[in-house]
Amino acid sequence: MAKSINTPLRGLPYKRVMLKISGEGLMGPAEYGLHGDTVRKLASDIKGVVAAGREVCIVIGGGNIFRGVSNAAKGMDRTSADYMGMLATVINALAVQNALESQGVPTRVQSAIAMAQISEPYIRRRAMRHMEKGRVVIFAAGTGNPFFTTDTAAALRAVEMNCDALLKATQVDGVYDSDPKKHKKAKRYDRLTFDKVIADDLKVMDTAAIALARENRLPIVVFNMHEENAVARVLEGKGKFTVIAAAEKAKK
Repeated sequence: MAKSINTPLRGLPYKRVMLKISGEGLMGPAEYGLHGDTVRKLASDIKGVVAAGREVCIVIGGGNIFRGVSNAAKGMDRTSADYMGMLATVINALAVQNALESQGVPTRVQSAIAMAQISEPYIRRRAMRHMEKGRVVIFAAGTGNPFFTTDTAAALRAVEMNCDALLKATQVDGVYDSDPKKHKKAKRYDRLTFDKVIADDLKVMDTAAIALARENRLPIVVFNMHEENAVARVLEGKGKFTVIAAAEKAKK
């Protein structure tokens, strides 16, 4: 059960957070699909975060599922392909919900596309109430519209939920000035401004998501999801990560 809302938080001062997970992050060592151990470890990590008194909502991409049918999608119009991707996010949401609830964490899936038999519709006030009660809310099917990525959906839902921060789980431990897997001398940033991310085209998230976060002064924390208890450690201010935030105004 989540601790009282008055429980003092250690580390980063974020009470309510949006966790953005790529579909590829759930593949583990597989080429596509879901890796059971990876999903269970993620659920255990989130369980610890909720137990520490944080309120959590999640958006998950669908690349791990869609990758398996990508050849069939070639030649499709963008709208049809995007709807297929949205359905893939629902599969991932249900998998993570099952993993969380098997560990005793009450979880709700809300879909932007109506699927009454398997999820709730997206209702902002209901989602906020769930989180206030210590439940994890997973937002599926993106925004419900084609041409918008799950990055944009995560930023949108984070703003709608009045989240204190958006946690972007990736395959590396922060934001670099070039691909660290290709360039050994790539520089990692501890802190960045939204303007620099856009100006230098650092490809942390798509530009629409960055712009939405900037407009609403929503910090983005980028970290490696494959570290042990990665989410909990980042929120405690431990390990390596990059914080993207608005530029601080100079003092007069």
